[in-house]
Amino acid sequence: MTLSSLYEKIRSNQRINREEGLFLLRNAQLLDLGDLANEIRFKKNPYPTVTFVLDSNPNYTNVCNVDCIFCAFYRHPGEEGVYTHTVDEMIAKFKESAAKGITTILLQGGVNPELPLEYYLEMISRTVKEVPEIYPHFYSTTEILGMVEVSGLSLQEVLKKLWDAGLRSIPGGGAEILSDRVKRKISSKKGTSADWLNVMREAHKLGYKSTATMMYGHIEKDEDILEHFEVIRRLQDEYHGFTAFVPWSFKPGNTPLEKIIPTYATPRRYLEMIAFSRIYLDNFDHIQASWFSEGKKTGQIALHFGADDFGGTLLEENVHAAANFVNKTNTEECISLIHESGFDAAQRGTLYEIKKVIPKTKAA
Repeated sequence: MTLSSLYEKIRSNQRINREEGLFLLRNAQLLDLGDLANEIRFKKNPYPTVTFVLDSNPNYTNVCNVDCIFCAFYRHPGEEGVYTHTVDEMIAKFKESAAKGITTILLQGGVNPELPLEYYLEMISRTVKEVPEIYPHFYSTTEILGMVEVSGLSLQEVLKKLWDAGLRSIPGGGAEILSDRVKRKISSKKGTSADWLNVMREAHKLGYKSTATMMYGHIEKDEDILEHFEVIRRLQDEYHGFTAFVPWSFKPGNTPLEKIIPTYATPRRYLEMIAFSRIYLDNFDHIQASWFSEGKKTGQIALHFGADDFGGTLLEENVHAAANFVNKTNTEECISLIHESGFDAAQRGTLYEIKKVIPKTKAA
């Protein structure tokens, strides 16, 4: 196996296997990976546009019984700062967001065993009816499994009830690294990789769309990264239910894991993850770069390493903020960052439908 033979194989649209992927990740030069990923990006998305969405990421509760050691957000009942918002309070928040132009709400919370399934169903149905400007992109796999536990229903029954209430897409949170070697150490109460994959599989069967995510930069090894890519690529082959792949690096601030991993992953590693994901995930249409989780300049560079999407404007975000990691932007700056990177900006919806294009030549 040589790098040149792998490059030739990839450029001829042949799928590489896990062994080849591991060799590529460990031996390829970063700029070579970036060039190859960019070629693939423009084969899949030939227009010189980068998409973004007007979104917000509020949380309805920070009560959680899963105790992931990489998380600074969650609280146990009775602890200082604990909260659970009513549906009325969340609907009011959604209306405020809609008034500011937000079109997508990515809603997640802790796994709060005191909340019945009806709470989640009401949140969806009232959002659809009372805030039609907002597309509900609600509930991670972990929260959905929590609903299964409190309701006593099957996973399929819970997903069907959420669908009947009006939910059509779910975020990819809860994946972290889909390697049980890693999960046993950083999120032992969250379940196995198969649990995450099974929720996504059953959701895709029903017609849901979702994102696939990956949080790296902690205790994982290259082999774990390949395991993650392999299992989501395999699931994507089944139903093509993933709209995009979204990687981000672990933020250690205020987390139990900070004692073991006190430093941030490097921008170089992020660019490797973006480029490698574009190459390995040959059945994913979109790869999302993040100005938010990695910094605006790194996010811009990632647009030349295979990414075609710039994420959202994130009117509200609390999970990274709890780890003392905060980046802010607005619609105008988001568009400007895309234009500065050499692309036209395209506002999209949750499912990557284009709402309008803002050409860079007409930028103010």
